[in-house]
Amino acid sequence: MVNPMFQRLTLLTGTEAMHALGAIRVIVFGVGGVGSWCAEALVRSGVGHVAIVDSDTVCVTNINRQVQASAAAVGQLKVDVLRDRLLAINPGADVAAFARVFSRETAGEFGIESADYVIDAIDSLSHKLDLIEYAAAAGIPLFSSMGMAQKLDPTRLKTADIWETQGCPLARLVRAGLRKRGFQGRFTVVYSAERLPLQAGVAAACGSAQCLCPPRDRDDPNAPIEWCSSKKVINGSAVTVTAVAGMILGGLVIQDVYARYNPIPERSLG
Repeated sequence: MVNPMFQRLTLLTGTEAMHALGAIRVIVFGVGGVGSWCAEALVRSGVGHVAIVDSDTVCVTNINRQVQASAAAVGQLKVDVLRDRLLAINPGADVAAFARVFSRETAGEFGIESADYVIDAIDSLSHKLDLIEYAAAAGIPLFSSMGMAQKLDPTRLKTADIWETQGCPLARLVRAGLRKRGFQGRFTVVYSAERLPLQAGVAAACGSAQCLCPPRDRDDPNAPIEWCSSKKVINGSAVTVTAVAGMILGGLVIQDVYARYNPIPERSLG
């Protein structure tokens, strides 16, 4: 019997696909403006096993776009706050929280090999490339988010194979990095060709001495990493774009599972 909280989705997917969603494991790497909404979409869609990976804490500047960010959550680990939210939505879900950075060194800590899908919502280019390579080597389907900063129009979001994207600066860097590594695999990404100009004269405290993010405890080797100071530029972002991108990533998982049990009939040539 399907959980009644997923009854409306079951009317779309059918019972078999709904049961399959309850059995799969999805790992979301990066639970910021894109990944946090993706994780919520998965849990609200009956995905039974979700792992969330992010080493960062909630900053007051996250509140405009990250689903777990609130004034009360500032300073707390993003994955801890998000896990509580996801379990409040569906207490029966299996939600694992990893307050870690994904890298080549930590890649074996998350159980990627046992996952059914990997979601890449990582900001760091080098770590993003590492994850893409690792998931491909493990044979796990991966859906990836490209750059969602400096965008205001969610209707311009698209999905495409990484090698077929156009107009996205991050996708261009990802392709270049993959070519340099000799990677020739294929995977689907969500991206936008929209790119608004930087707002000259608007001060960005992040990464400066006036940074609003919680400071890192340098004496604690396990303390969350403060990422802002390592970024060359702090770009603007809007929840209306990042949340839609996260929902699209979640939708790619749901559609893929749905397609296993609901094959699209061949179009008649007559």
